[in-house]
Amino acid sequence: MSRLNHSWRFFRAGGVCQVRLDSGADLLALDQLDQTLWMALACPVEDLAFDRRTLALLDADGDGRIRAPDVIAAVRWVARRLKHPDDLLKHTDFVPLDALDDSTPEGGTLRAAALKVLASLGKPDATGICLSDVEDLERILAGTTLNGDGVIVPETAADEATRSLIEEILSCMGTVKDRSGRAGVDEALVERFFAECAAWEAWIREGESRTAELWPLGEETDAAVAAWSAVRAKVDDYFQRCRLVAFDPQAHAQLNPGPASYQALGGADLAEWPDPVRTLPLARVAPGRPLPLREGLNPAWMGPIRELERRVVRPLLGERTELTEEDWVSVCERLGPAAAWRAARPVTSVEKLGIRRVREILAGRGREELRRLIALDRAEEPAVQAIRDLEKLLRFHRDLHLFCQNFVNFRDFYDRGEPAIFQFGTLYLDQRACSLCLRVEDPARHAGLASAAGAFLAYCECVRKATGEKMYIVAAFTDGDSDHLAVGRNGVFYDRQGRDWDATIVRLVEHPISLREAFWRPYKKLARFVEEQVAQRAAATEKNVPLPLPVGGEPAAAAKKTGLGRADLGLVAALGLTVGASGTAFGTLAGYITGFVKLPFWKVCVALAALMMVVSGPYVVLAWLKLRKRNLGPLLDANGWALNTRARINVPFGTSLTQVGKVPVSAVIGAGDPFAERRPWAPWVAALVLVVCFLYSLFNSHGWIHRWTGGRWGQPPPTVQGRAAAKGGSPAAGGAASAAQGGPGPIQPTGAGAHASGSGTTGVSAGQP
Repeated sequence: MSRLNHSWRFFRAGGVCQVRLDSGADLLALDQLDQTLWMALACPVEDLAFDRRTLALLDADGDGRIRAPDVIAAVRWVARRLKHPDDLLKHTDFVPLDALDDSTPEGGTLRAAALKVLASLGKPDATGICLSDVEDLERILAGTTLNGDGVIVPETAADEATRSLIEEILSCMGTVKDRSGRAGVDEALVERFFAECAAWEAWIREGESRTAELWPLGEETDAAVAAWSAVRAKVDDYFQRCRLVAFDPQAHAQLNPGPASYQALGGADLAEWPDPVRTLPLARVAPGRPLPLREGLNPAWMGPIRELERRVVRPLLGERTELTEEDWVSVCERLGPAAAWRAARPVTSVEKLGIRRVREILAGRGREELRRLIALDRAEEPAVQAIRDLEKLLRFHRDLHLFCQNFVNFRDFYDRGEPAIFQFGTLYLDQRACSLCLRVEDPARHAGLASAAGAFLAYCECVRKATGEKMYIVAAFTDGDSDHLAVGRNGVFYDRQGRDWDATIVRLVEHPISLREAFWRPYKKLARFVEEQVAQRAAATEKNVPLPLPVGGEPAAAAKKTGLGRADLGLVAALGLTVGASGTAFGTLAGYITGFVKLPFWKVCVALAALMMVVSGPYVVLAWLKLRKRNLGPLLDANGWALNTRARINVPFGTSLTQVGKVPVSAVIGAGDPFAERRPWAPWVAALVLVVCFLYSLFNSHGWIHRWTGGRWGQPPPTVQGRAAAKGGSPAAGGAASAAQGGPGPIQPTGAGAHASGSGTTGVSAGQP
């Protein structure tokens, strides 16, 4: 059947029609399914209880999100490589070789790659391949030297000279890791090595071609250049100062250090010459004055100047006690080119090979051979990519259909078998096991949107002290009550790997959990309010205990001592008026209560039950409306999902998401609790008495007790009472008179005559017993 004419089947769960994915044909036709019928359109790759490598393969563009086109592309990719798409429903990471579709180029390539991998693993006769065979690419490629990554190792070389060259490059330039896990070199490293060899050889060649200019003192030139460079700037500064003083004698005082220059040095430690001394001129400045080399020098520069005199001045100019400006210019001209050449020395690690070996390398054909080996290695890239595609196929063979059942539809979530991929584990707290637990990054940010889910949410900080790991989860409580759920309560969270975490509630989003809780909520709130008021009044009474009245003395004095005054007389009067008004109100209320008490007991019970319904009814109705709207959507949206529907969580389904602790039916409970409290019998007796009184009152008001006991107990039916009232008497009075005369009691009319007489009676009941 063409995919364009595919016949879809749906199932209803969560109040939403969801598409069934029961065959490979259903998966192949996903590109024809209207995306408005998908449960989700996008989801993040983080915070999911799913294979991370599979999620990375599904996220083709690597943006951290999986969208509907990514899923469709994955299905198409698999379809071109498997003969039977129904194999995706097996959820195994083993694929028989015969299941690979070698009629297509893609399938044929994967089959060849599978045979190559099995042969390298010593299993050439295997009939299929599994994920563990291809998961460790380094193990597969451990025995190969050409593996498509453009990195060659010494073992790649066909001759000893090339092998030695690769090892020299590794020692000088560092290494690049090969796919097999071994150290090797790539094209960039090879080119950099030869570039540094060429630069080093060119610098050495320049020095050899200009020996007289660059080595004026032979082997001592390096030391001479170092001594000259150390004082060059300072000597130039001295002669510049001398020129300036010659230009204008008034500059003499400013360019030579004065008394103020030494004031700061009075309290300084001069064991090592500080910077203020080193910044002073080399010697006293005067017009045309030579630089003294032994006497009159700045003591901070005495050592470097003597090194200059020993290594530079004496070899180039002979014995001197001072250095004229012309002599200094001559020295600079002799050592300047040598210093410039040494400053241009390339910084490279190939120097340790020696200039002779470097020239051998540059003159040989090693560079071309390495380029050829790198090209051969890159030619193997398609074969290695085929192994990677084989791993991708095996992962999709195992996980793709499972992912679709948590993305296209939410079958795993609603069938209560395997948990959905967004369910991160189970929270055990307050004798409940909450299976709808999601991992979150920021509870405050998540709660802002998740509160619209209409579920009672507990955000918990989960910590594993042994490893220092920490994370946050949100758990939905969908059964039981919220009486004992508060910030700071501790529980235990088990993740999907079975690891246990210490969980502490850090934030609550309160919504109704059940209709039963909503029914009793007003009475619990009233009881809590009364407790709080009693506690507040008791605390206030302790703080404001009145002082006792003094014994004896005048009333005024007593009032003065106890703090009573005229203002208290007004207070007493006001209290009197208040008590009077309250008495009137209580009188009216007492009238209603008296009328209420005169009702038959069963009517009193019905009235109280109706009153309870009036009080609890709004809470129950409001809870029912909220529970109807309770859904999964905001919870997942706050986690980065793009949910396409509300995904309702109705009351029966919510009950399955939170398991309340119950003792198993088959369990045997011992009877020997030494600390057991005595079971109160009064409530049970009171309940039994209440039921008996209710039934007696109900039956008596209809005359059934009177009829069942032959008139010995209870009041007669209302029809008999009506006839007695019409005759001016009462059945009770007549019965009493007859009893006094020894005659029978009142006779209850029966038969047709009784009905006839009853139908003509218009009286009402004379009263209640």
